[in-house]
Amino acid sequence: MNHSDPDERWLGAIVHGAFFLLLGSSFARFLTRDQGGARTGWVVALFAFFCVLYVLGHLVAPPPRPGLPPTRRHLVWLGCVTAVWVVLLVLAPSATWCVMPLLFAGLHALPPRIAVPAAAVLTALVVVSEIRVADGPLNPNMVVAPPAVAAVATAVLVHLQRQGARQRVLIEDLVRTRQELAATERRAGVLAERQRLSAEIHDTLAQGLSSQRMLLQAAELVWSSDRDAARDHVRAAAEITSHSLAEARRFVHDLAPADLAERSLAEALDALARRESGPGLTVEFRLEGDPGPLPERVAAALLRIAQGALANVREHAAATRAALTLTWLDDQVSLDVADNGRGFERTEARGSGSSTRGHGLPAMRIRARQAGGGLIVESTPGEGTVVSVAIPLAAPLVVKETAL
Repeated sequence: MNHSDPDERWLGAIVHGAFFLLLGSSFARFLTRDQGGARTGWVVALFAFFCVLYVLGHLVAPPPRPGLPPTRRHLVWLGCVTAVWVVLLVLAPSATWCVMPLLFAGLHALPPRIAVPAAAVLTALVVVSEIRVADGPLNPNMVVAPPAVAAVATAVLVHLQRQGARQRVLIEDLVRTRQELAATERRAGVLAERQRLSAEIHDTLAQGLSSQRMLLQAAELVWSSDRDAARDHVRAAAEITSHSLAEARRFVHDLAPADLAERSLAEALDALARRESGPGLTVEFRLEGDPGPLPERVAAALLRIAQGALANVREHAAATRAALTLTWLDDQVSLDVADNGRGFERTEARGSGSSTRGHGLPAMRIRARQAGGGLIVESTPGEGTVVSVAIPLAAPLVVKETAL
């Protein structure tokens, strides 16, 4: 019996109490009705040995935990205590009903294919003993009652045993499912964090490095002919380096973009447009509508999308002009990033996760979806590209993502 389970301890206490109660009543009946003759001393000693053997068995050979096979020591004890009871039954029929705790012990420890025949044998011995000591006409209850009681006890115990086995299987399945779910959640968390970091690196560090390279190349070209212009390019590259460093520190701590620390979204987009304007590319910012308060996550998503779109313009579009347009409507806020670059086919927009297009558009789509909105990419070869994102001011339950 699993003594770590309070229910098992309670049941074990009842079984042990029933055994000692039946053993005491059997011994008292023997002393009052069956004693006499030379074997009385042997029977008393056998009663005592039977009691001691029962106690020692539960101390040195306890029954197995539910679901585990019985140990060899417990099987040896069960066989010995049953044999002693049979001898005691032959010498003192008063010990008949001491079989019930043994019946429970056998059914509890043995598999049903062995426990049920063993119960049948013990019950038959009880019936024979009752008939042997009966006085007068045979009482039908002596033949019917013991098998009936044993059948009920056997059926209940076997049912409980099988039900316990099914519950253990269900618990094991539940534990295994919870472990698999926890592992899946850990993997999803790792993938989400990797995705976040890749998007942040693409929209901040990669963009800053690209701008620095452009400015340093421009400084190198005019270094001999126009030192002042070259120094201006180097100073601009240094400013971008400082901004990129601040961005890196903030996204490592999962904070809002540095541009939004002390600015509104419109001011941050205007600063981004001025910062991205330089040799070969002019970026303009436009504001339409009356700006209002935005949740931090929405403002951060729109700014990151603008940064990613401008990074794509600089890296892939070969554009000379770009425009950021922030539009405030009654029920949504939208951002359009348009350029006059070379554009691309629609299939490229849908397959932008490939190595030819990089991670920009997929990252922007993910940001738009996480903010509760959708992203549209419109592009025609030779006619430029427009990236549009619209986010409802009251986030919908179902988020749609569209690529044209």
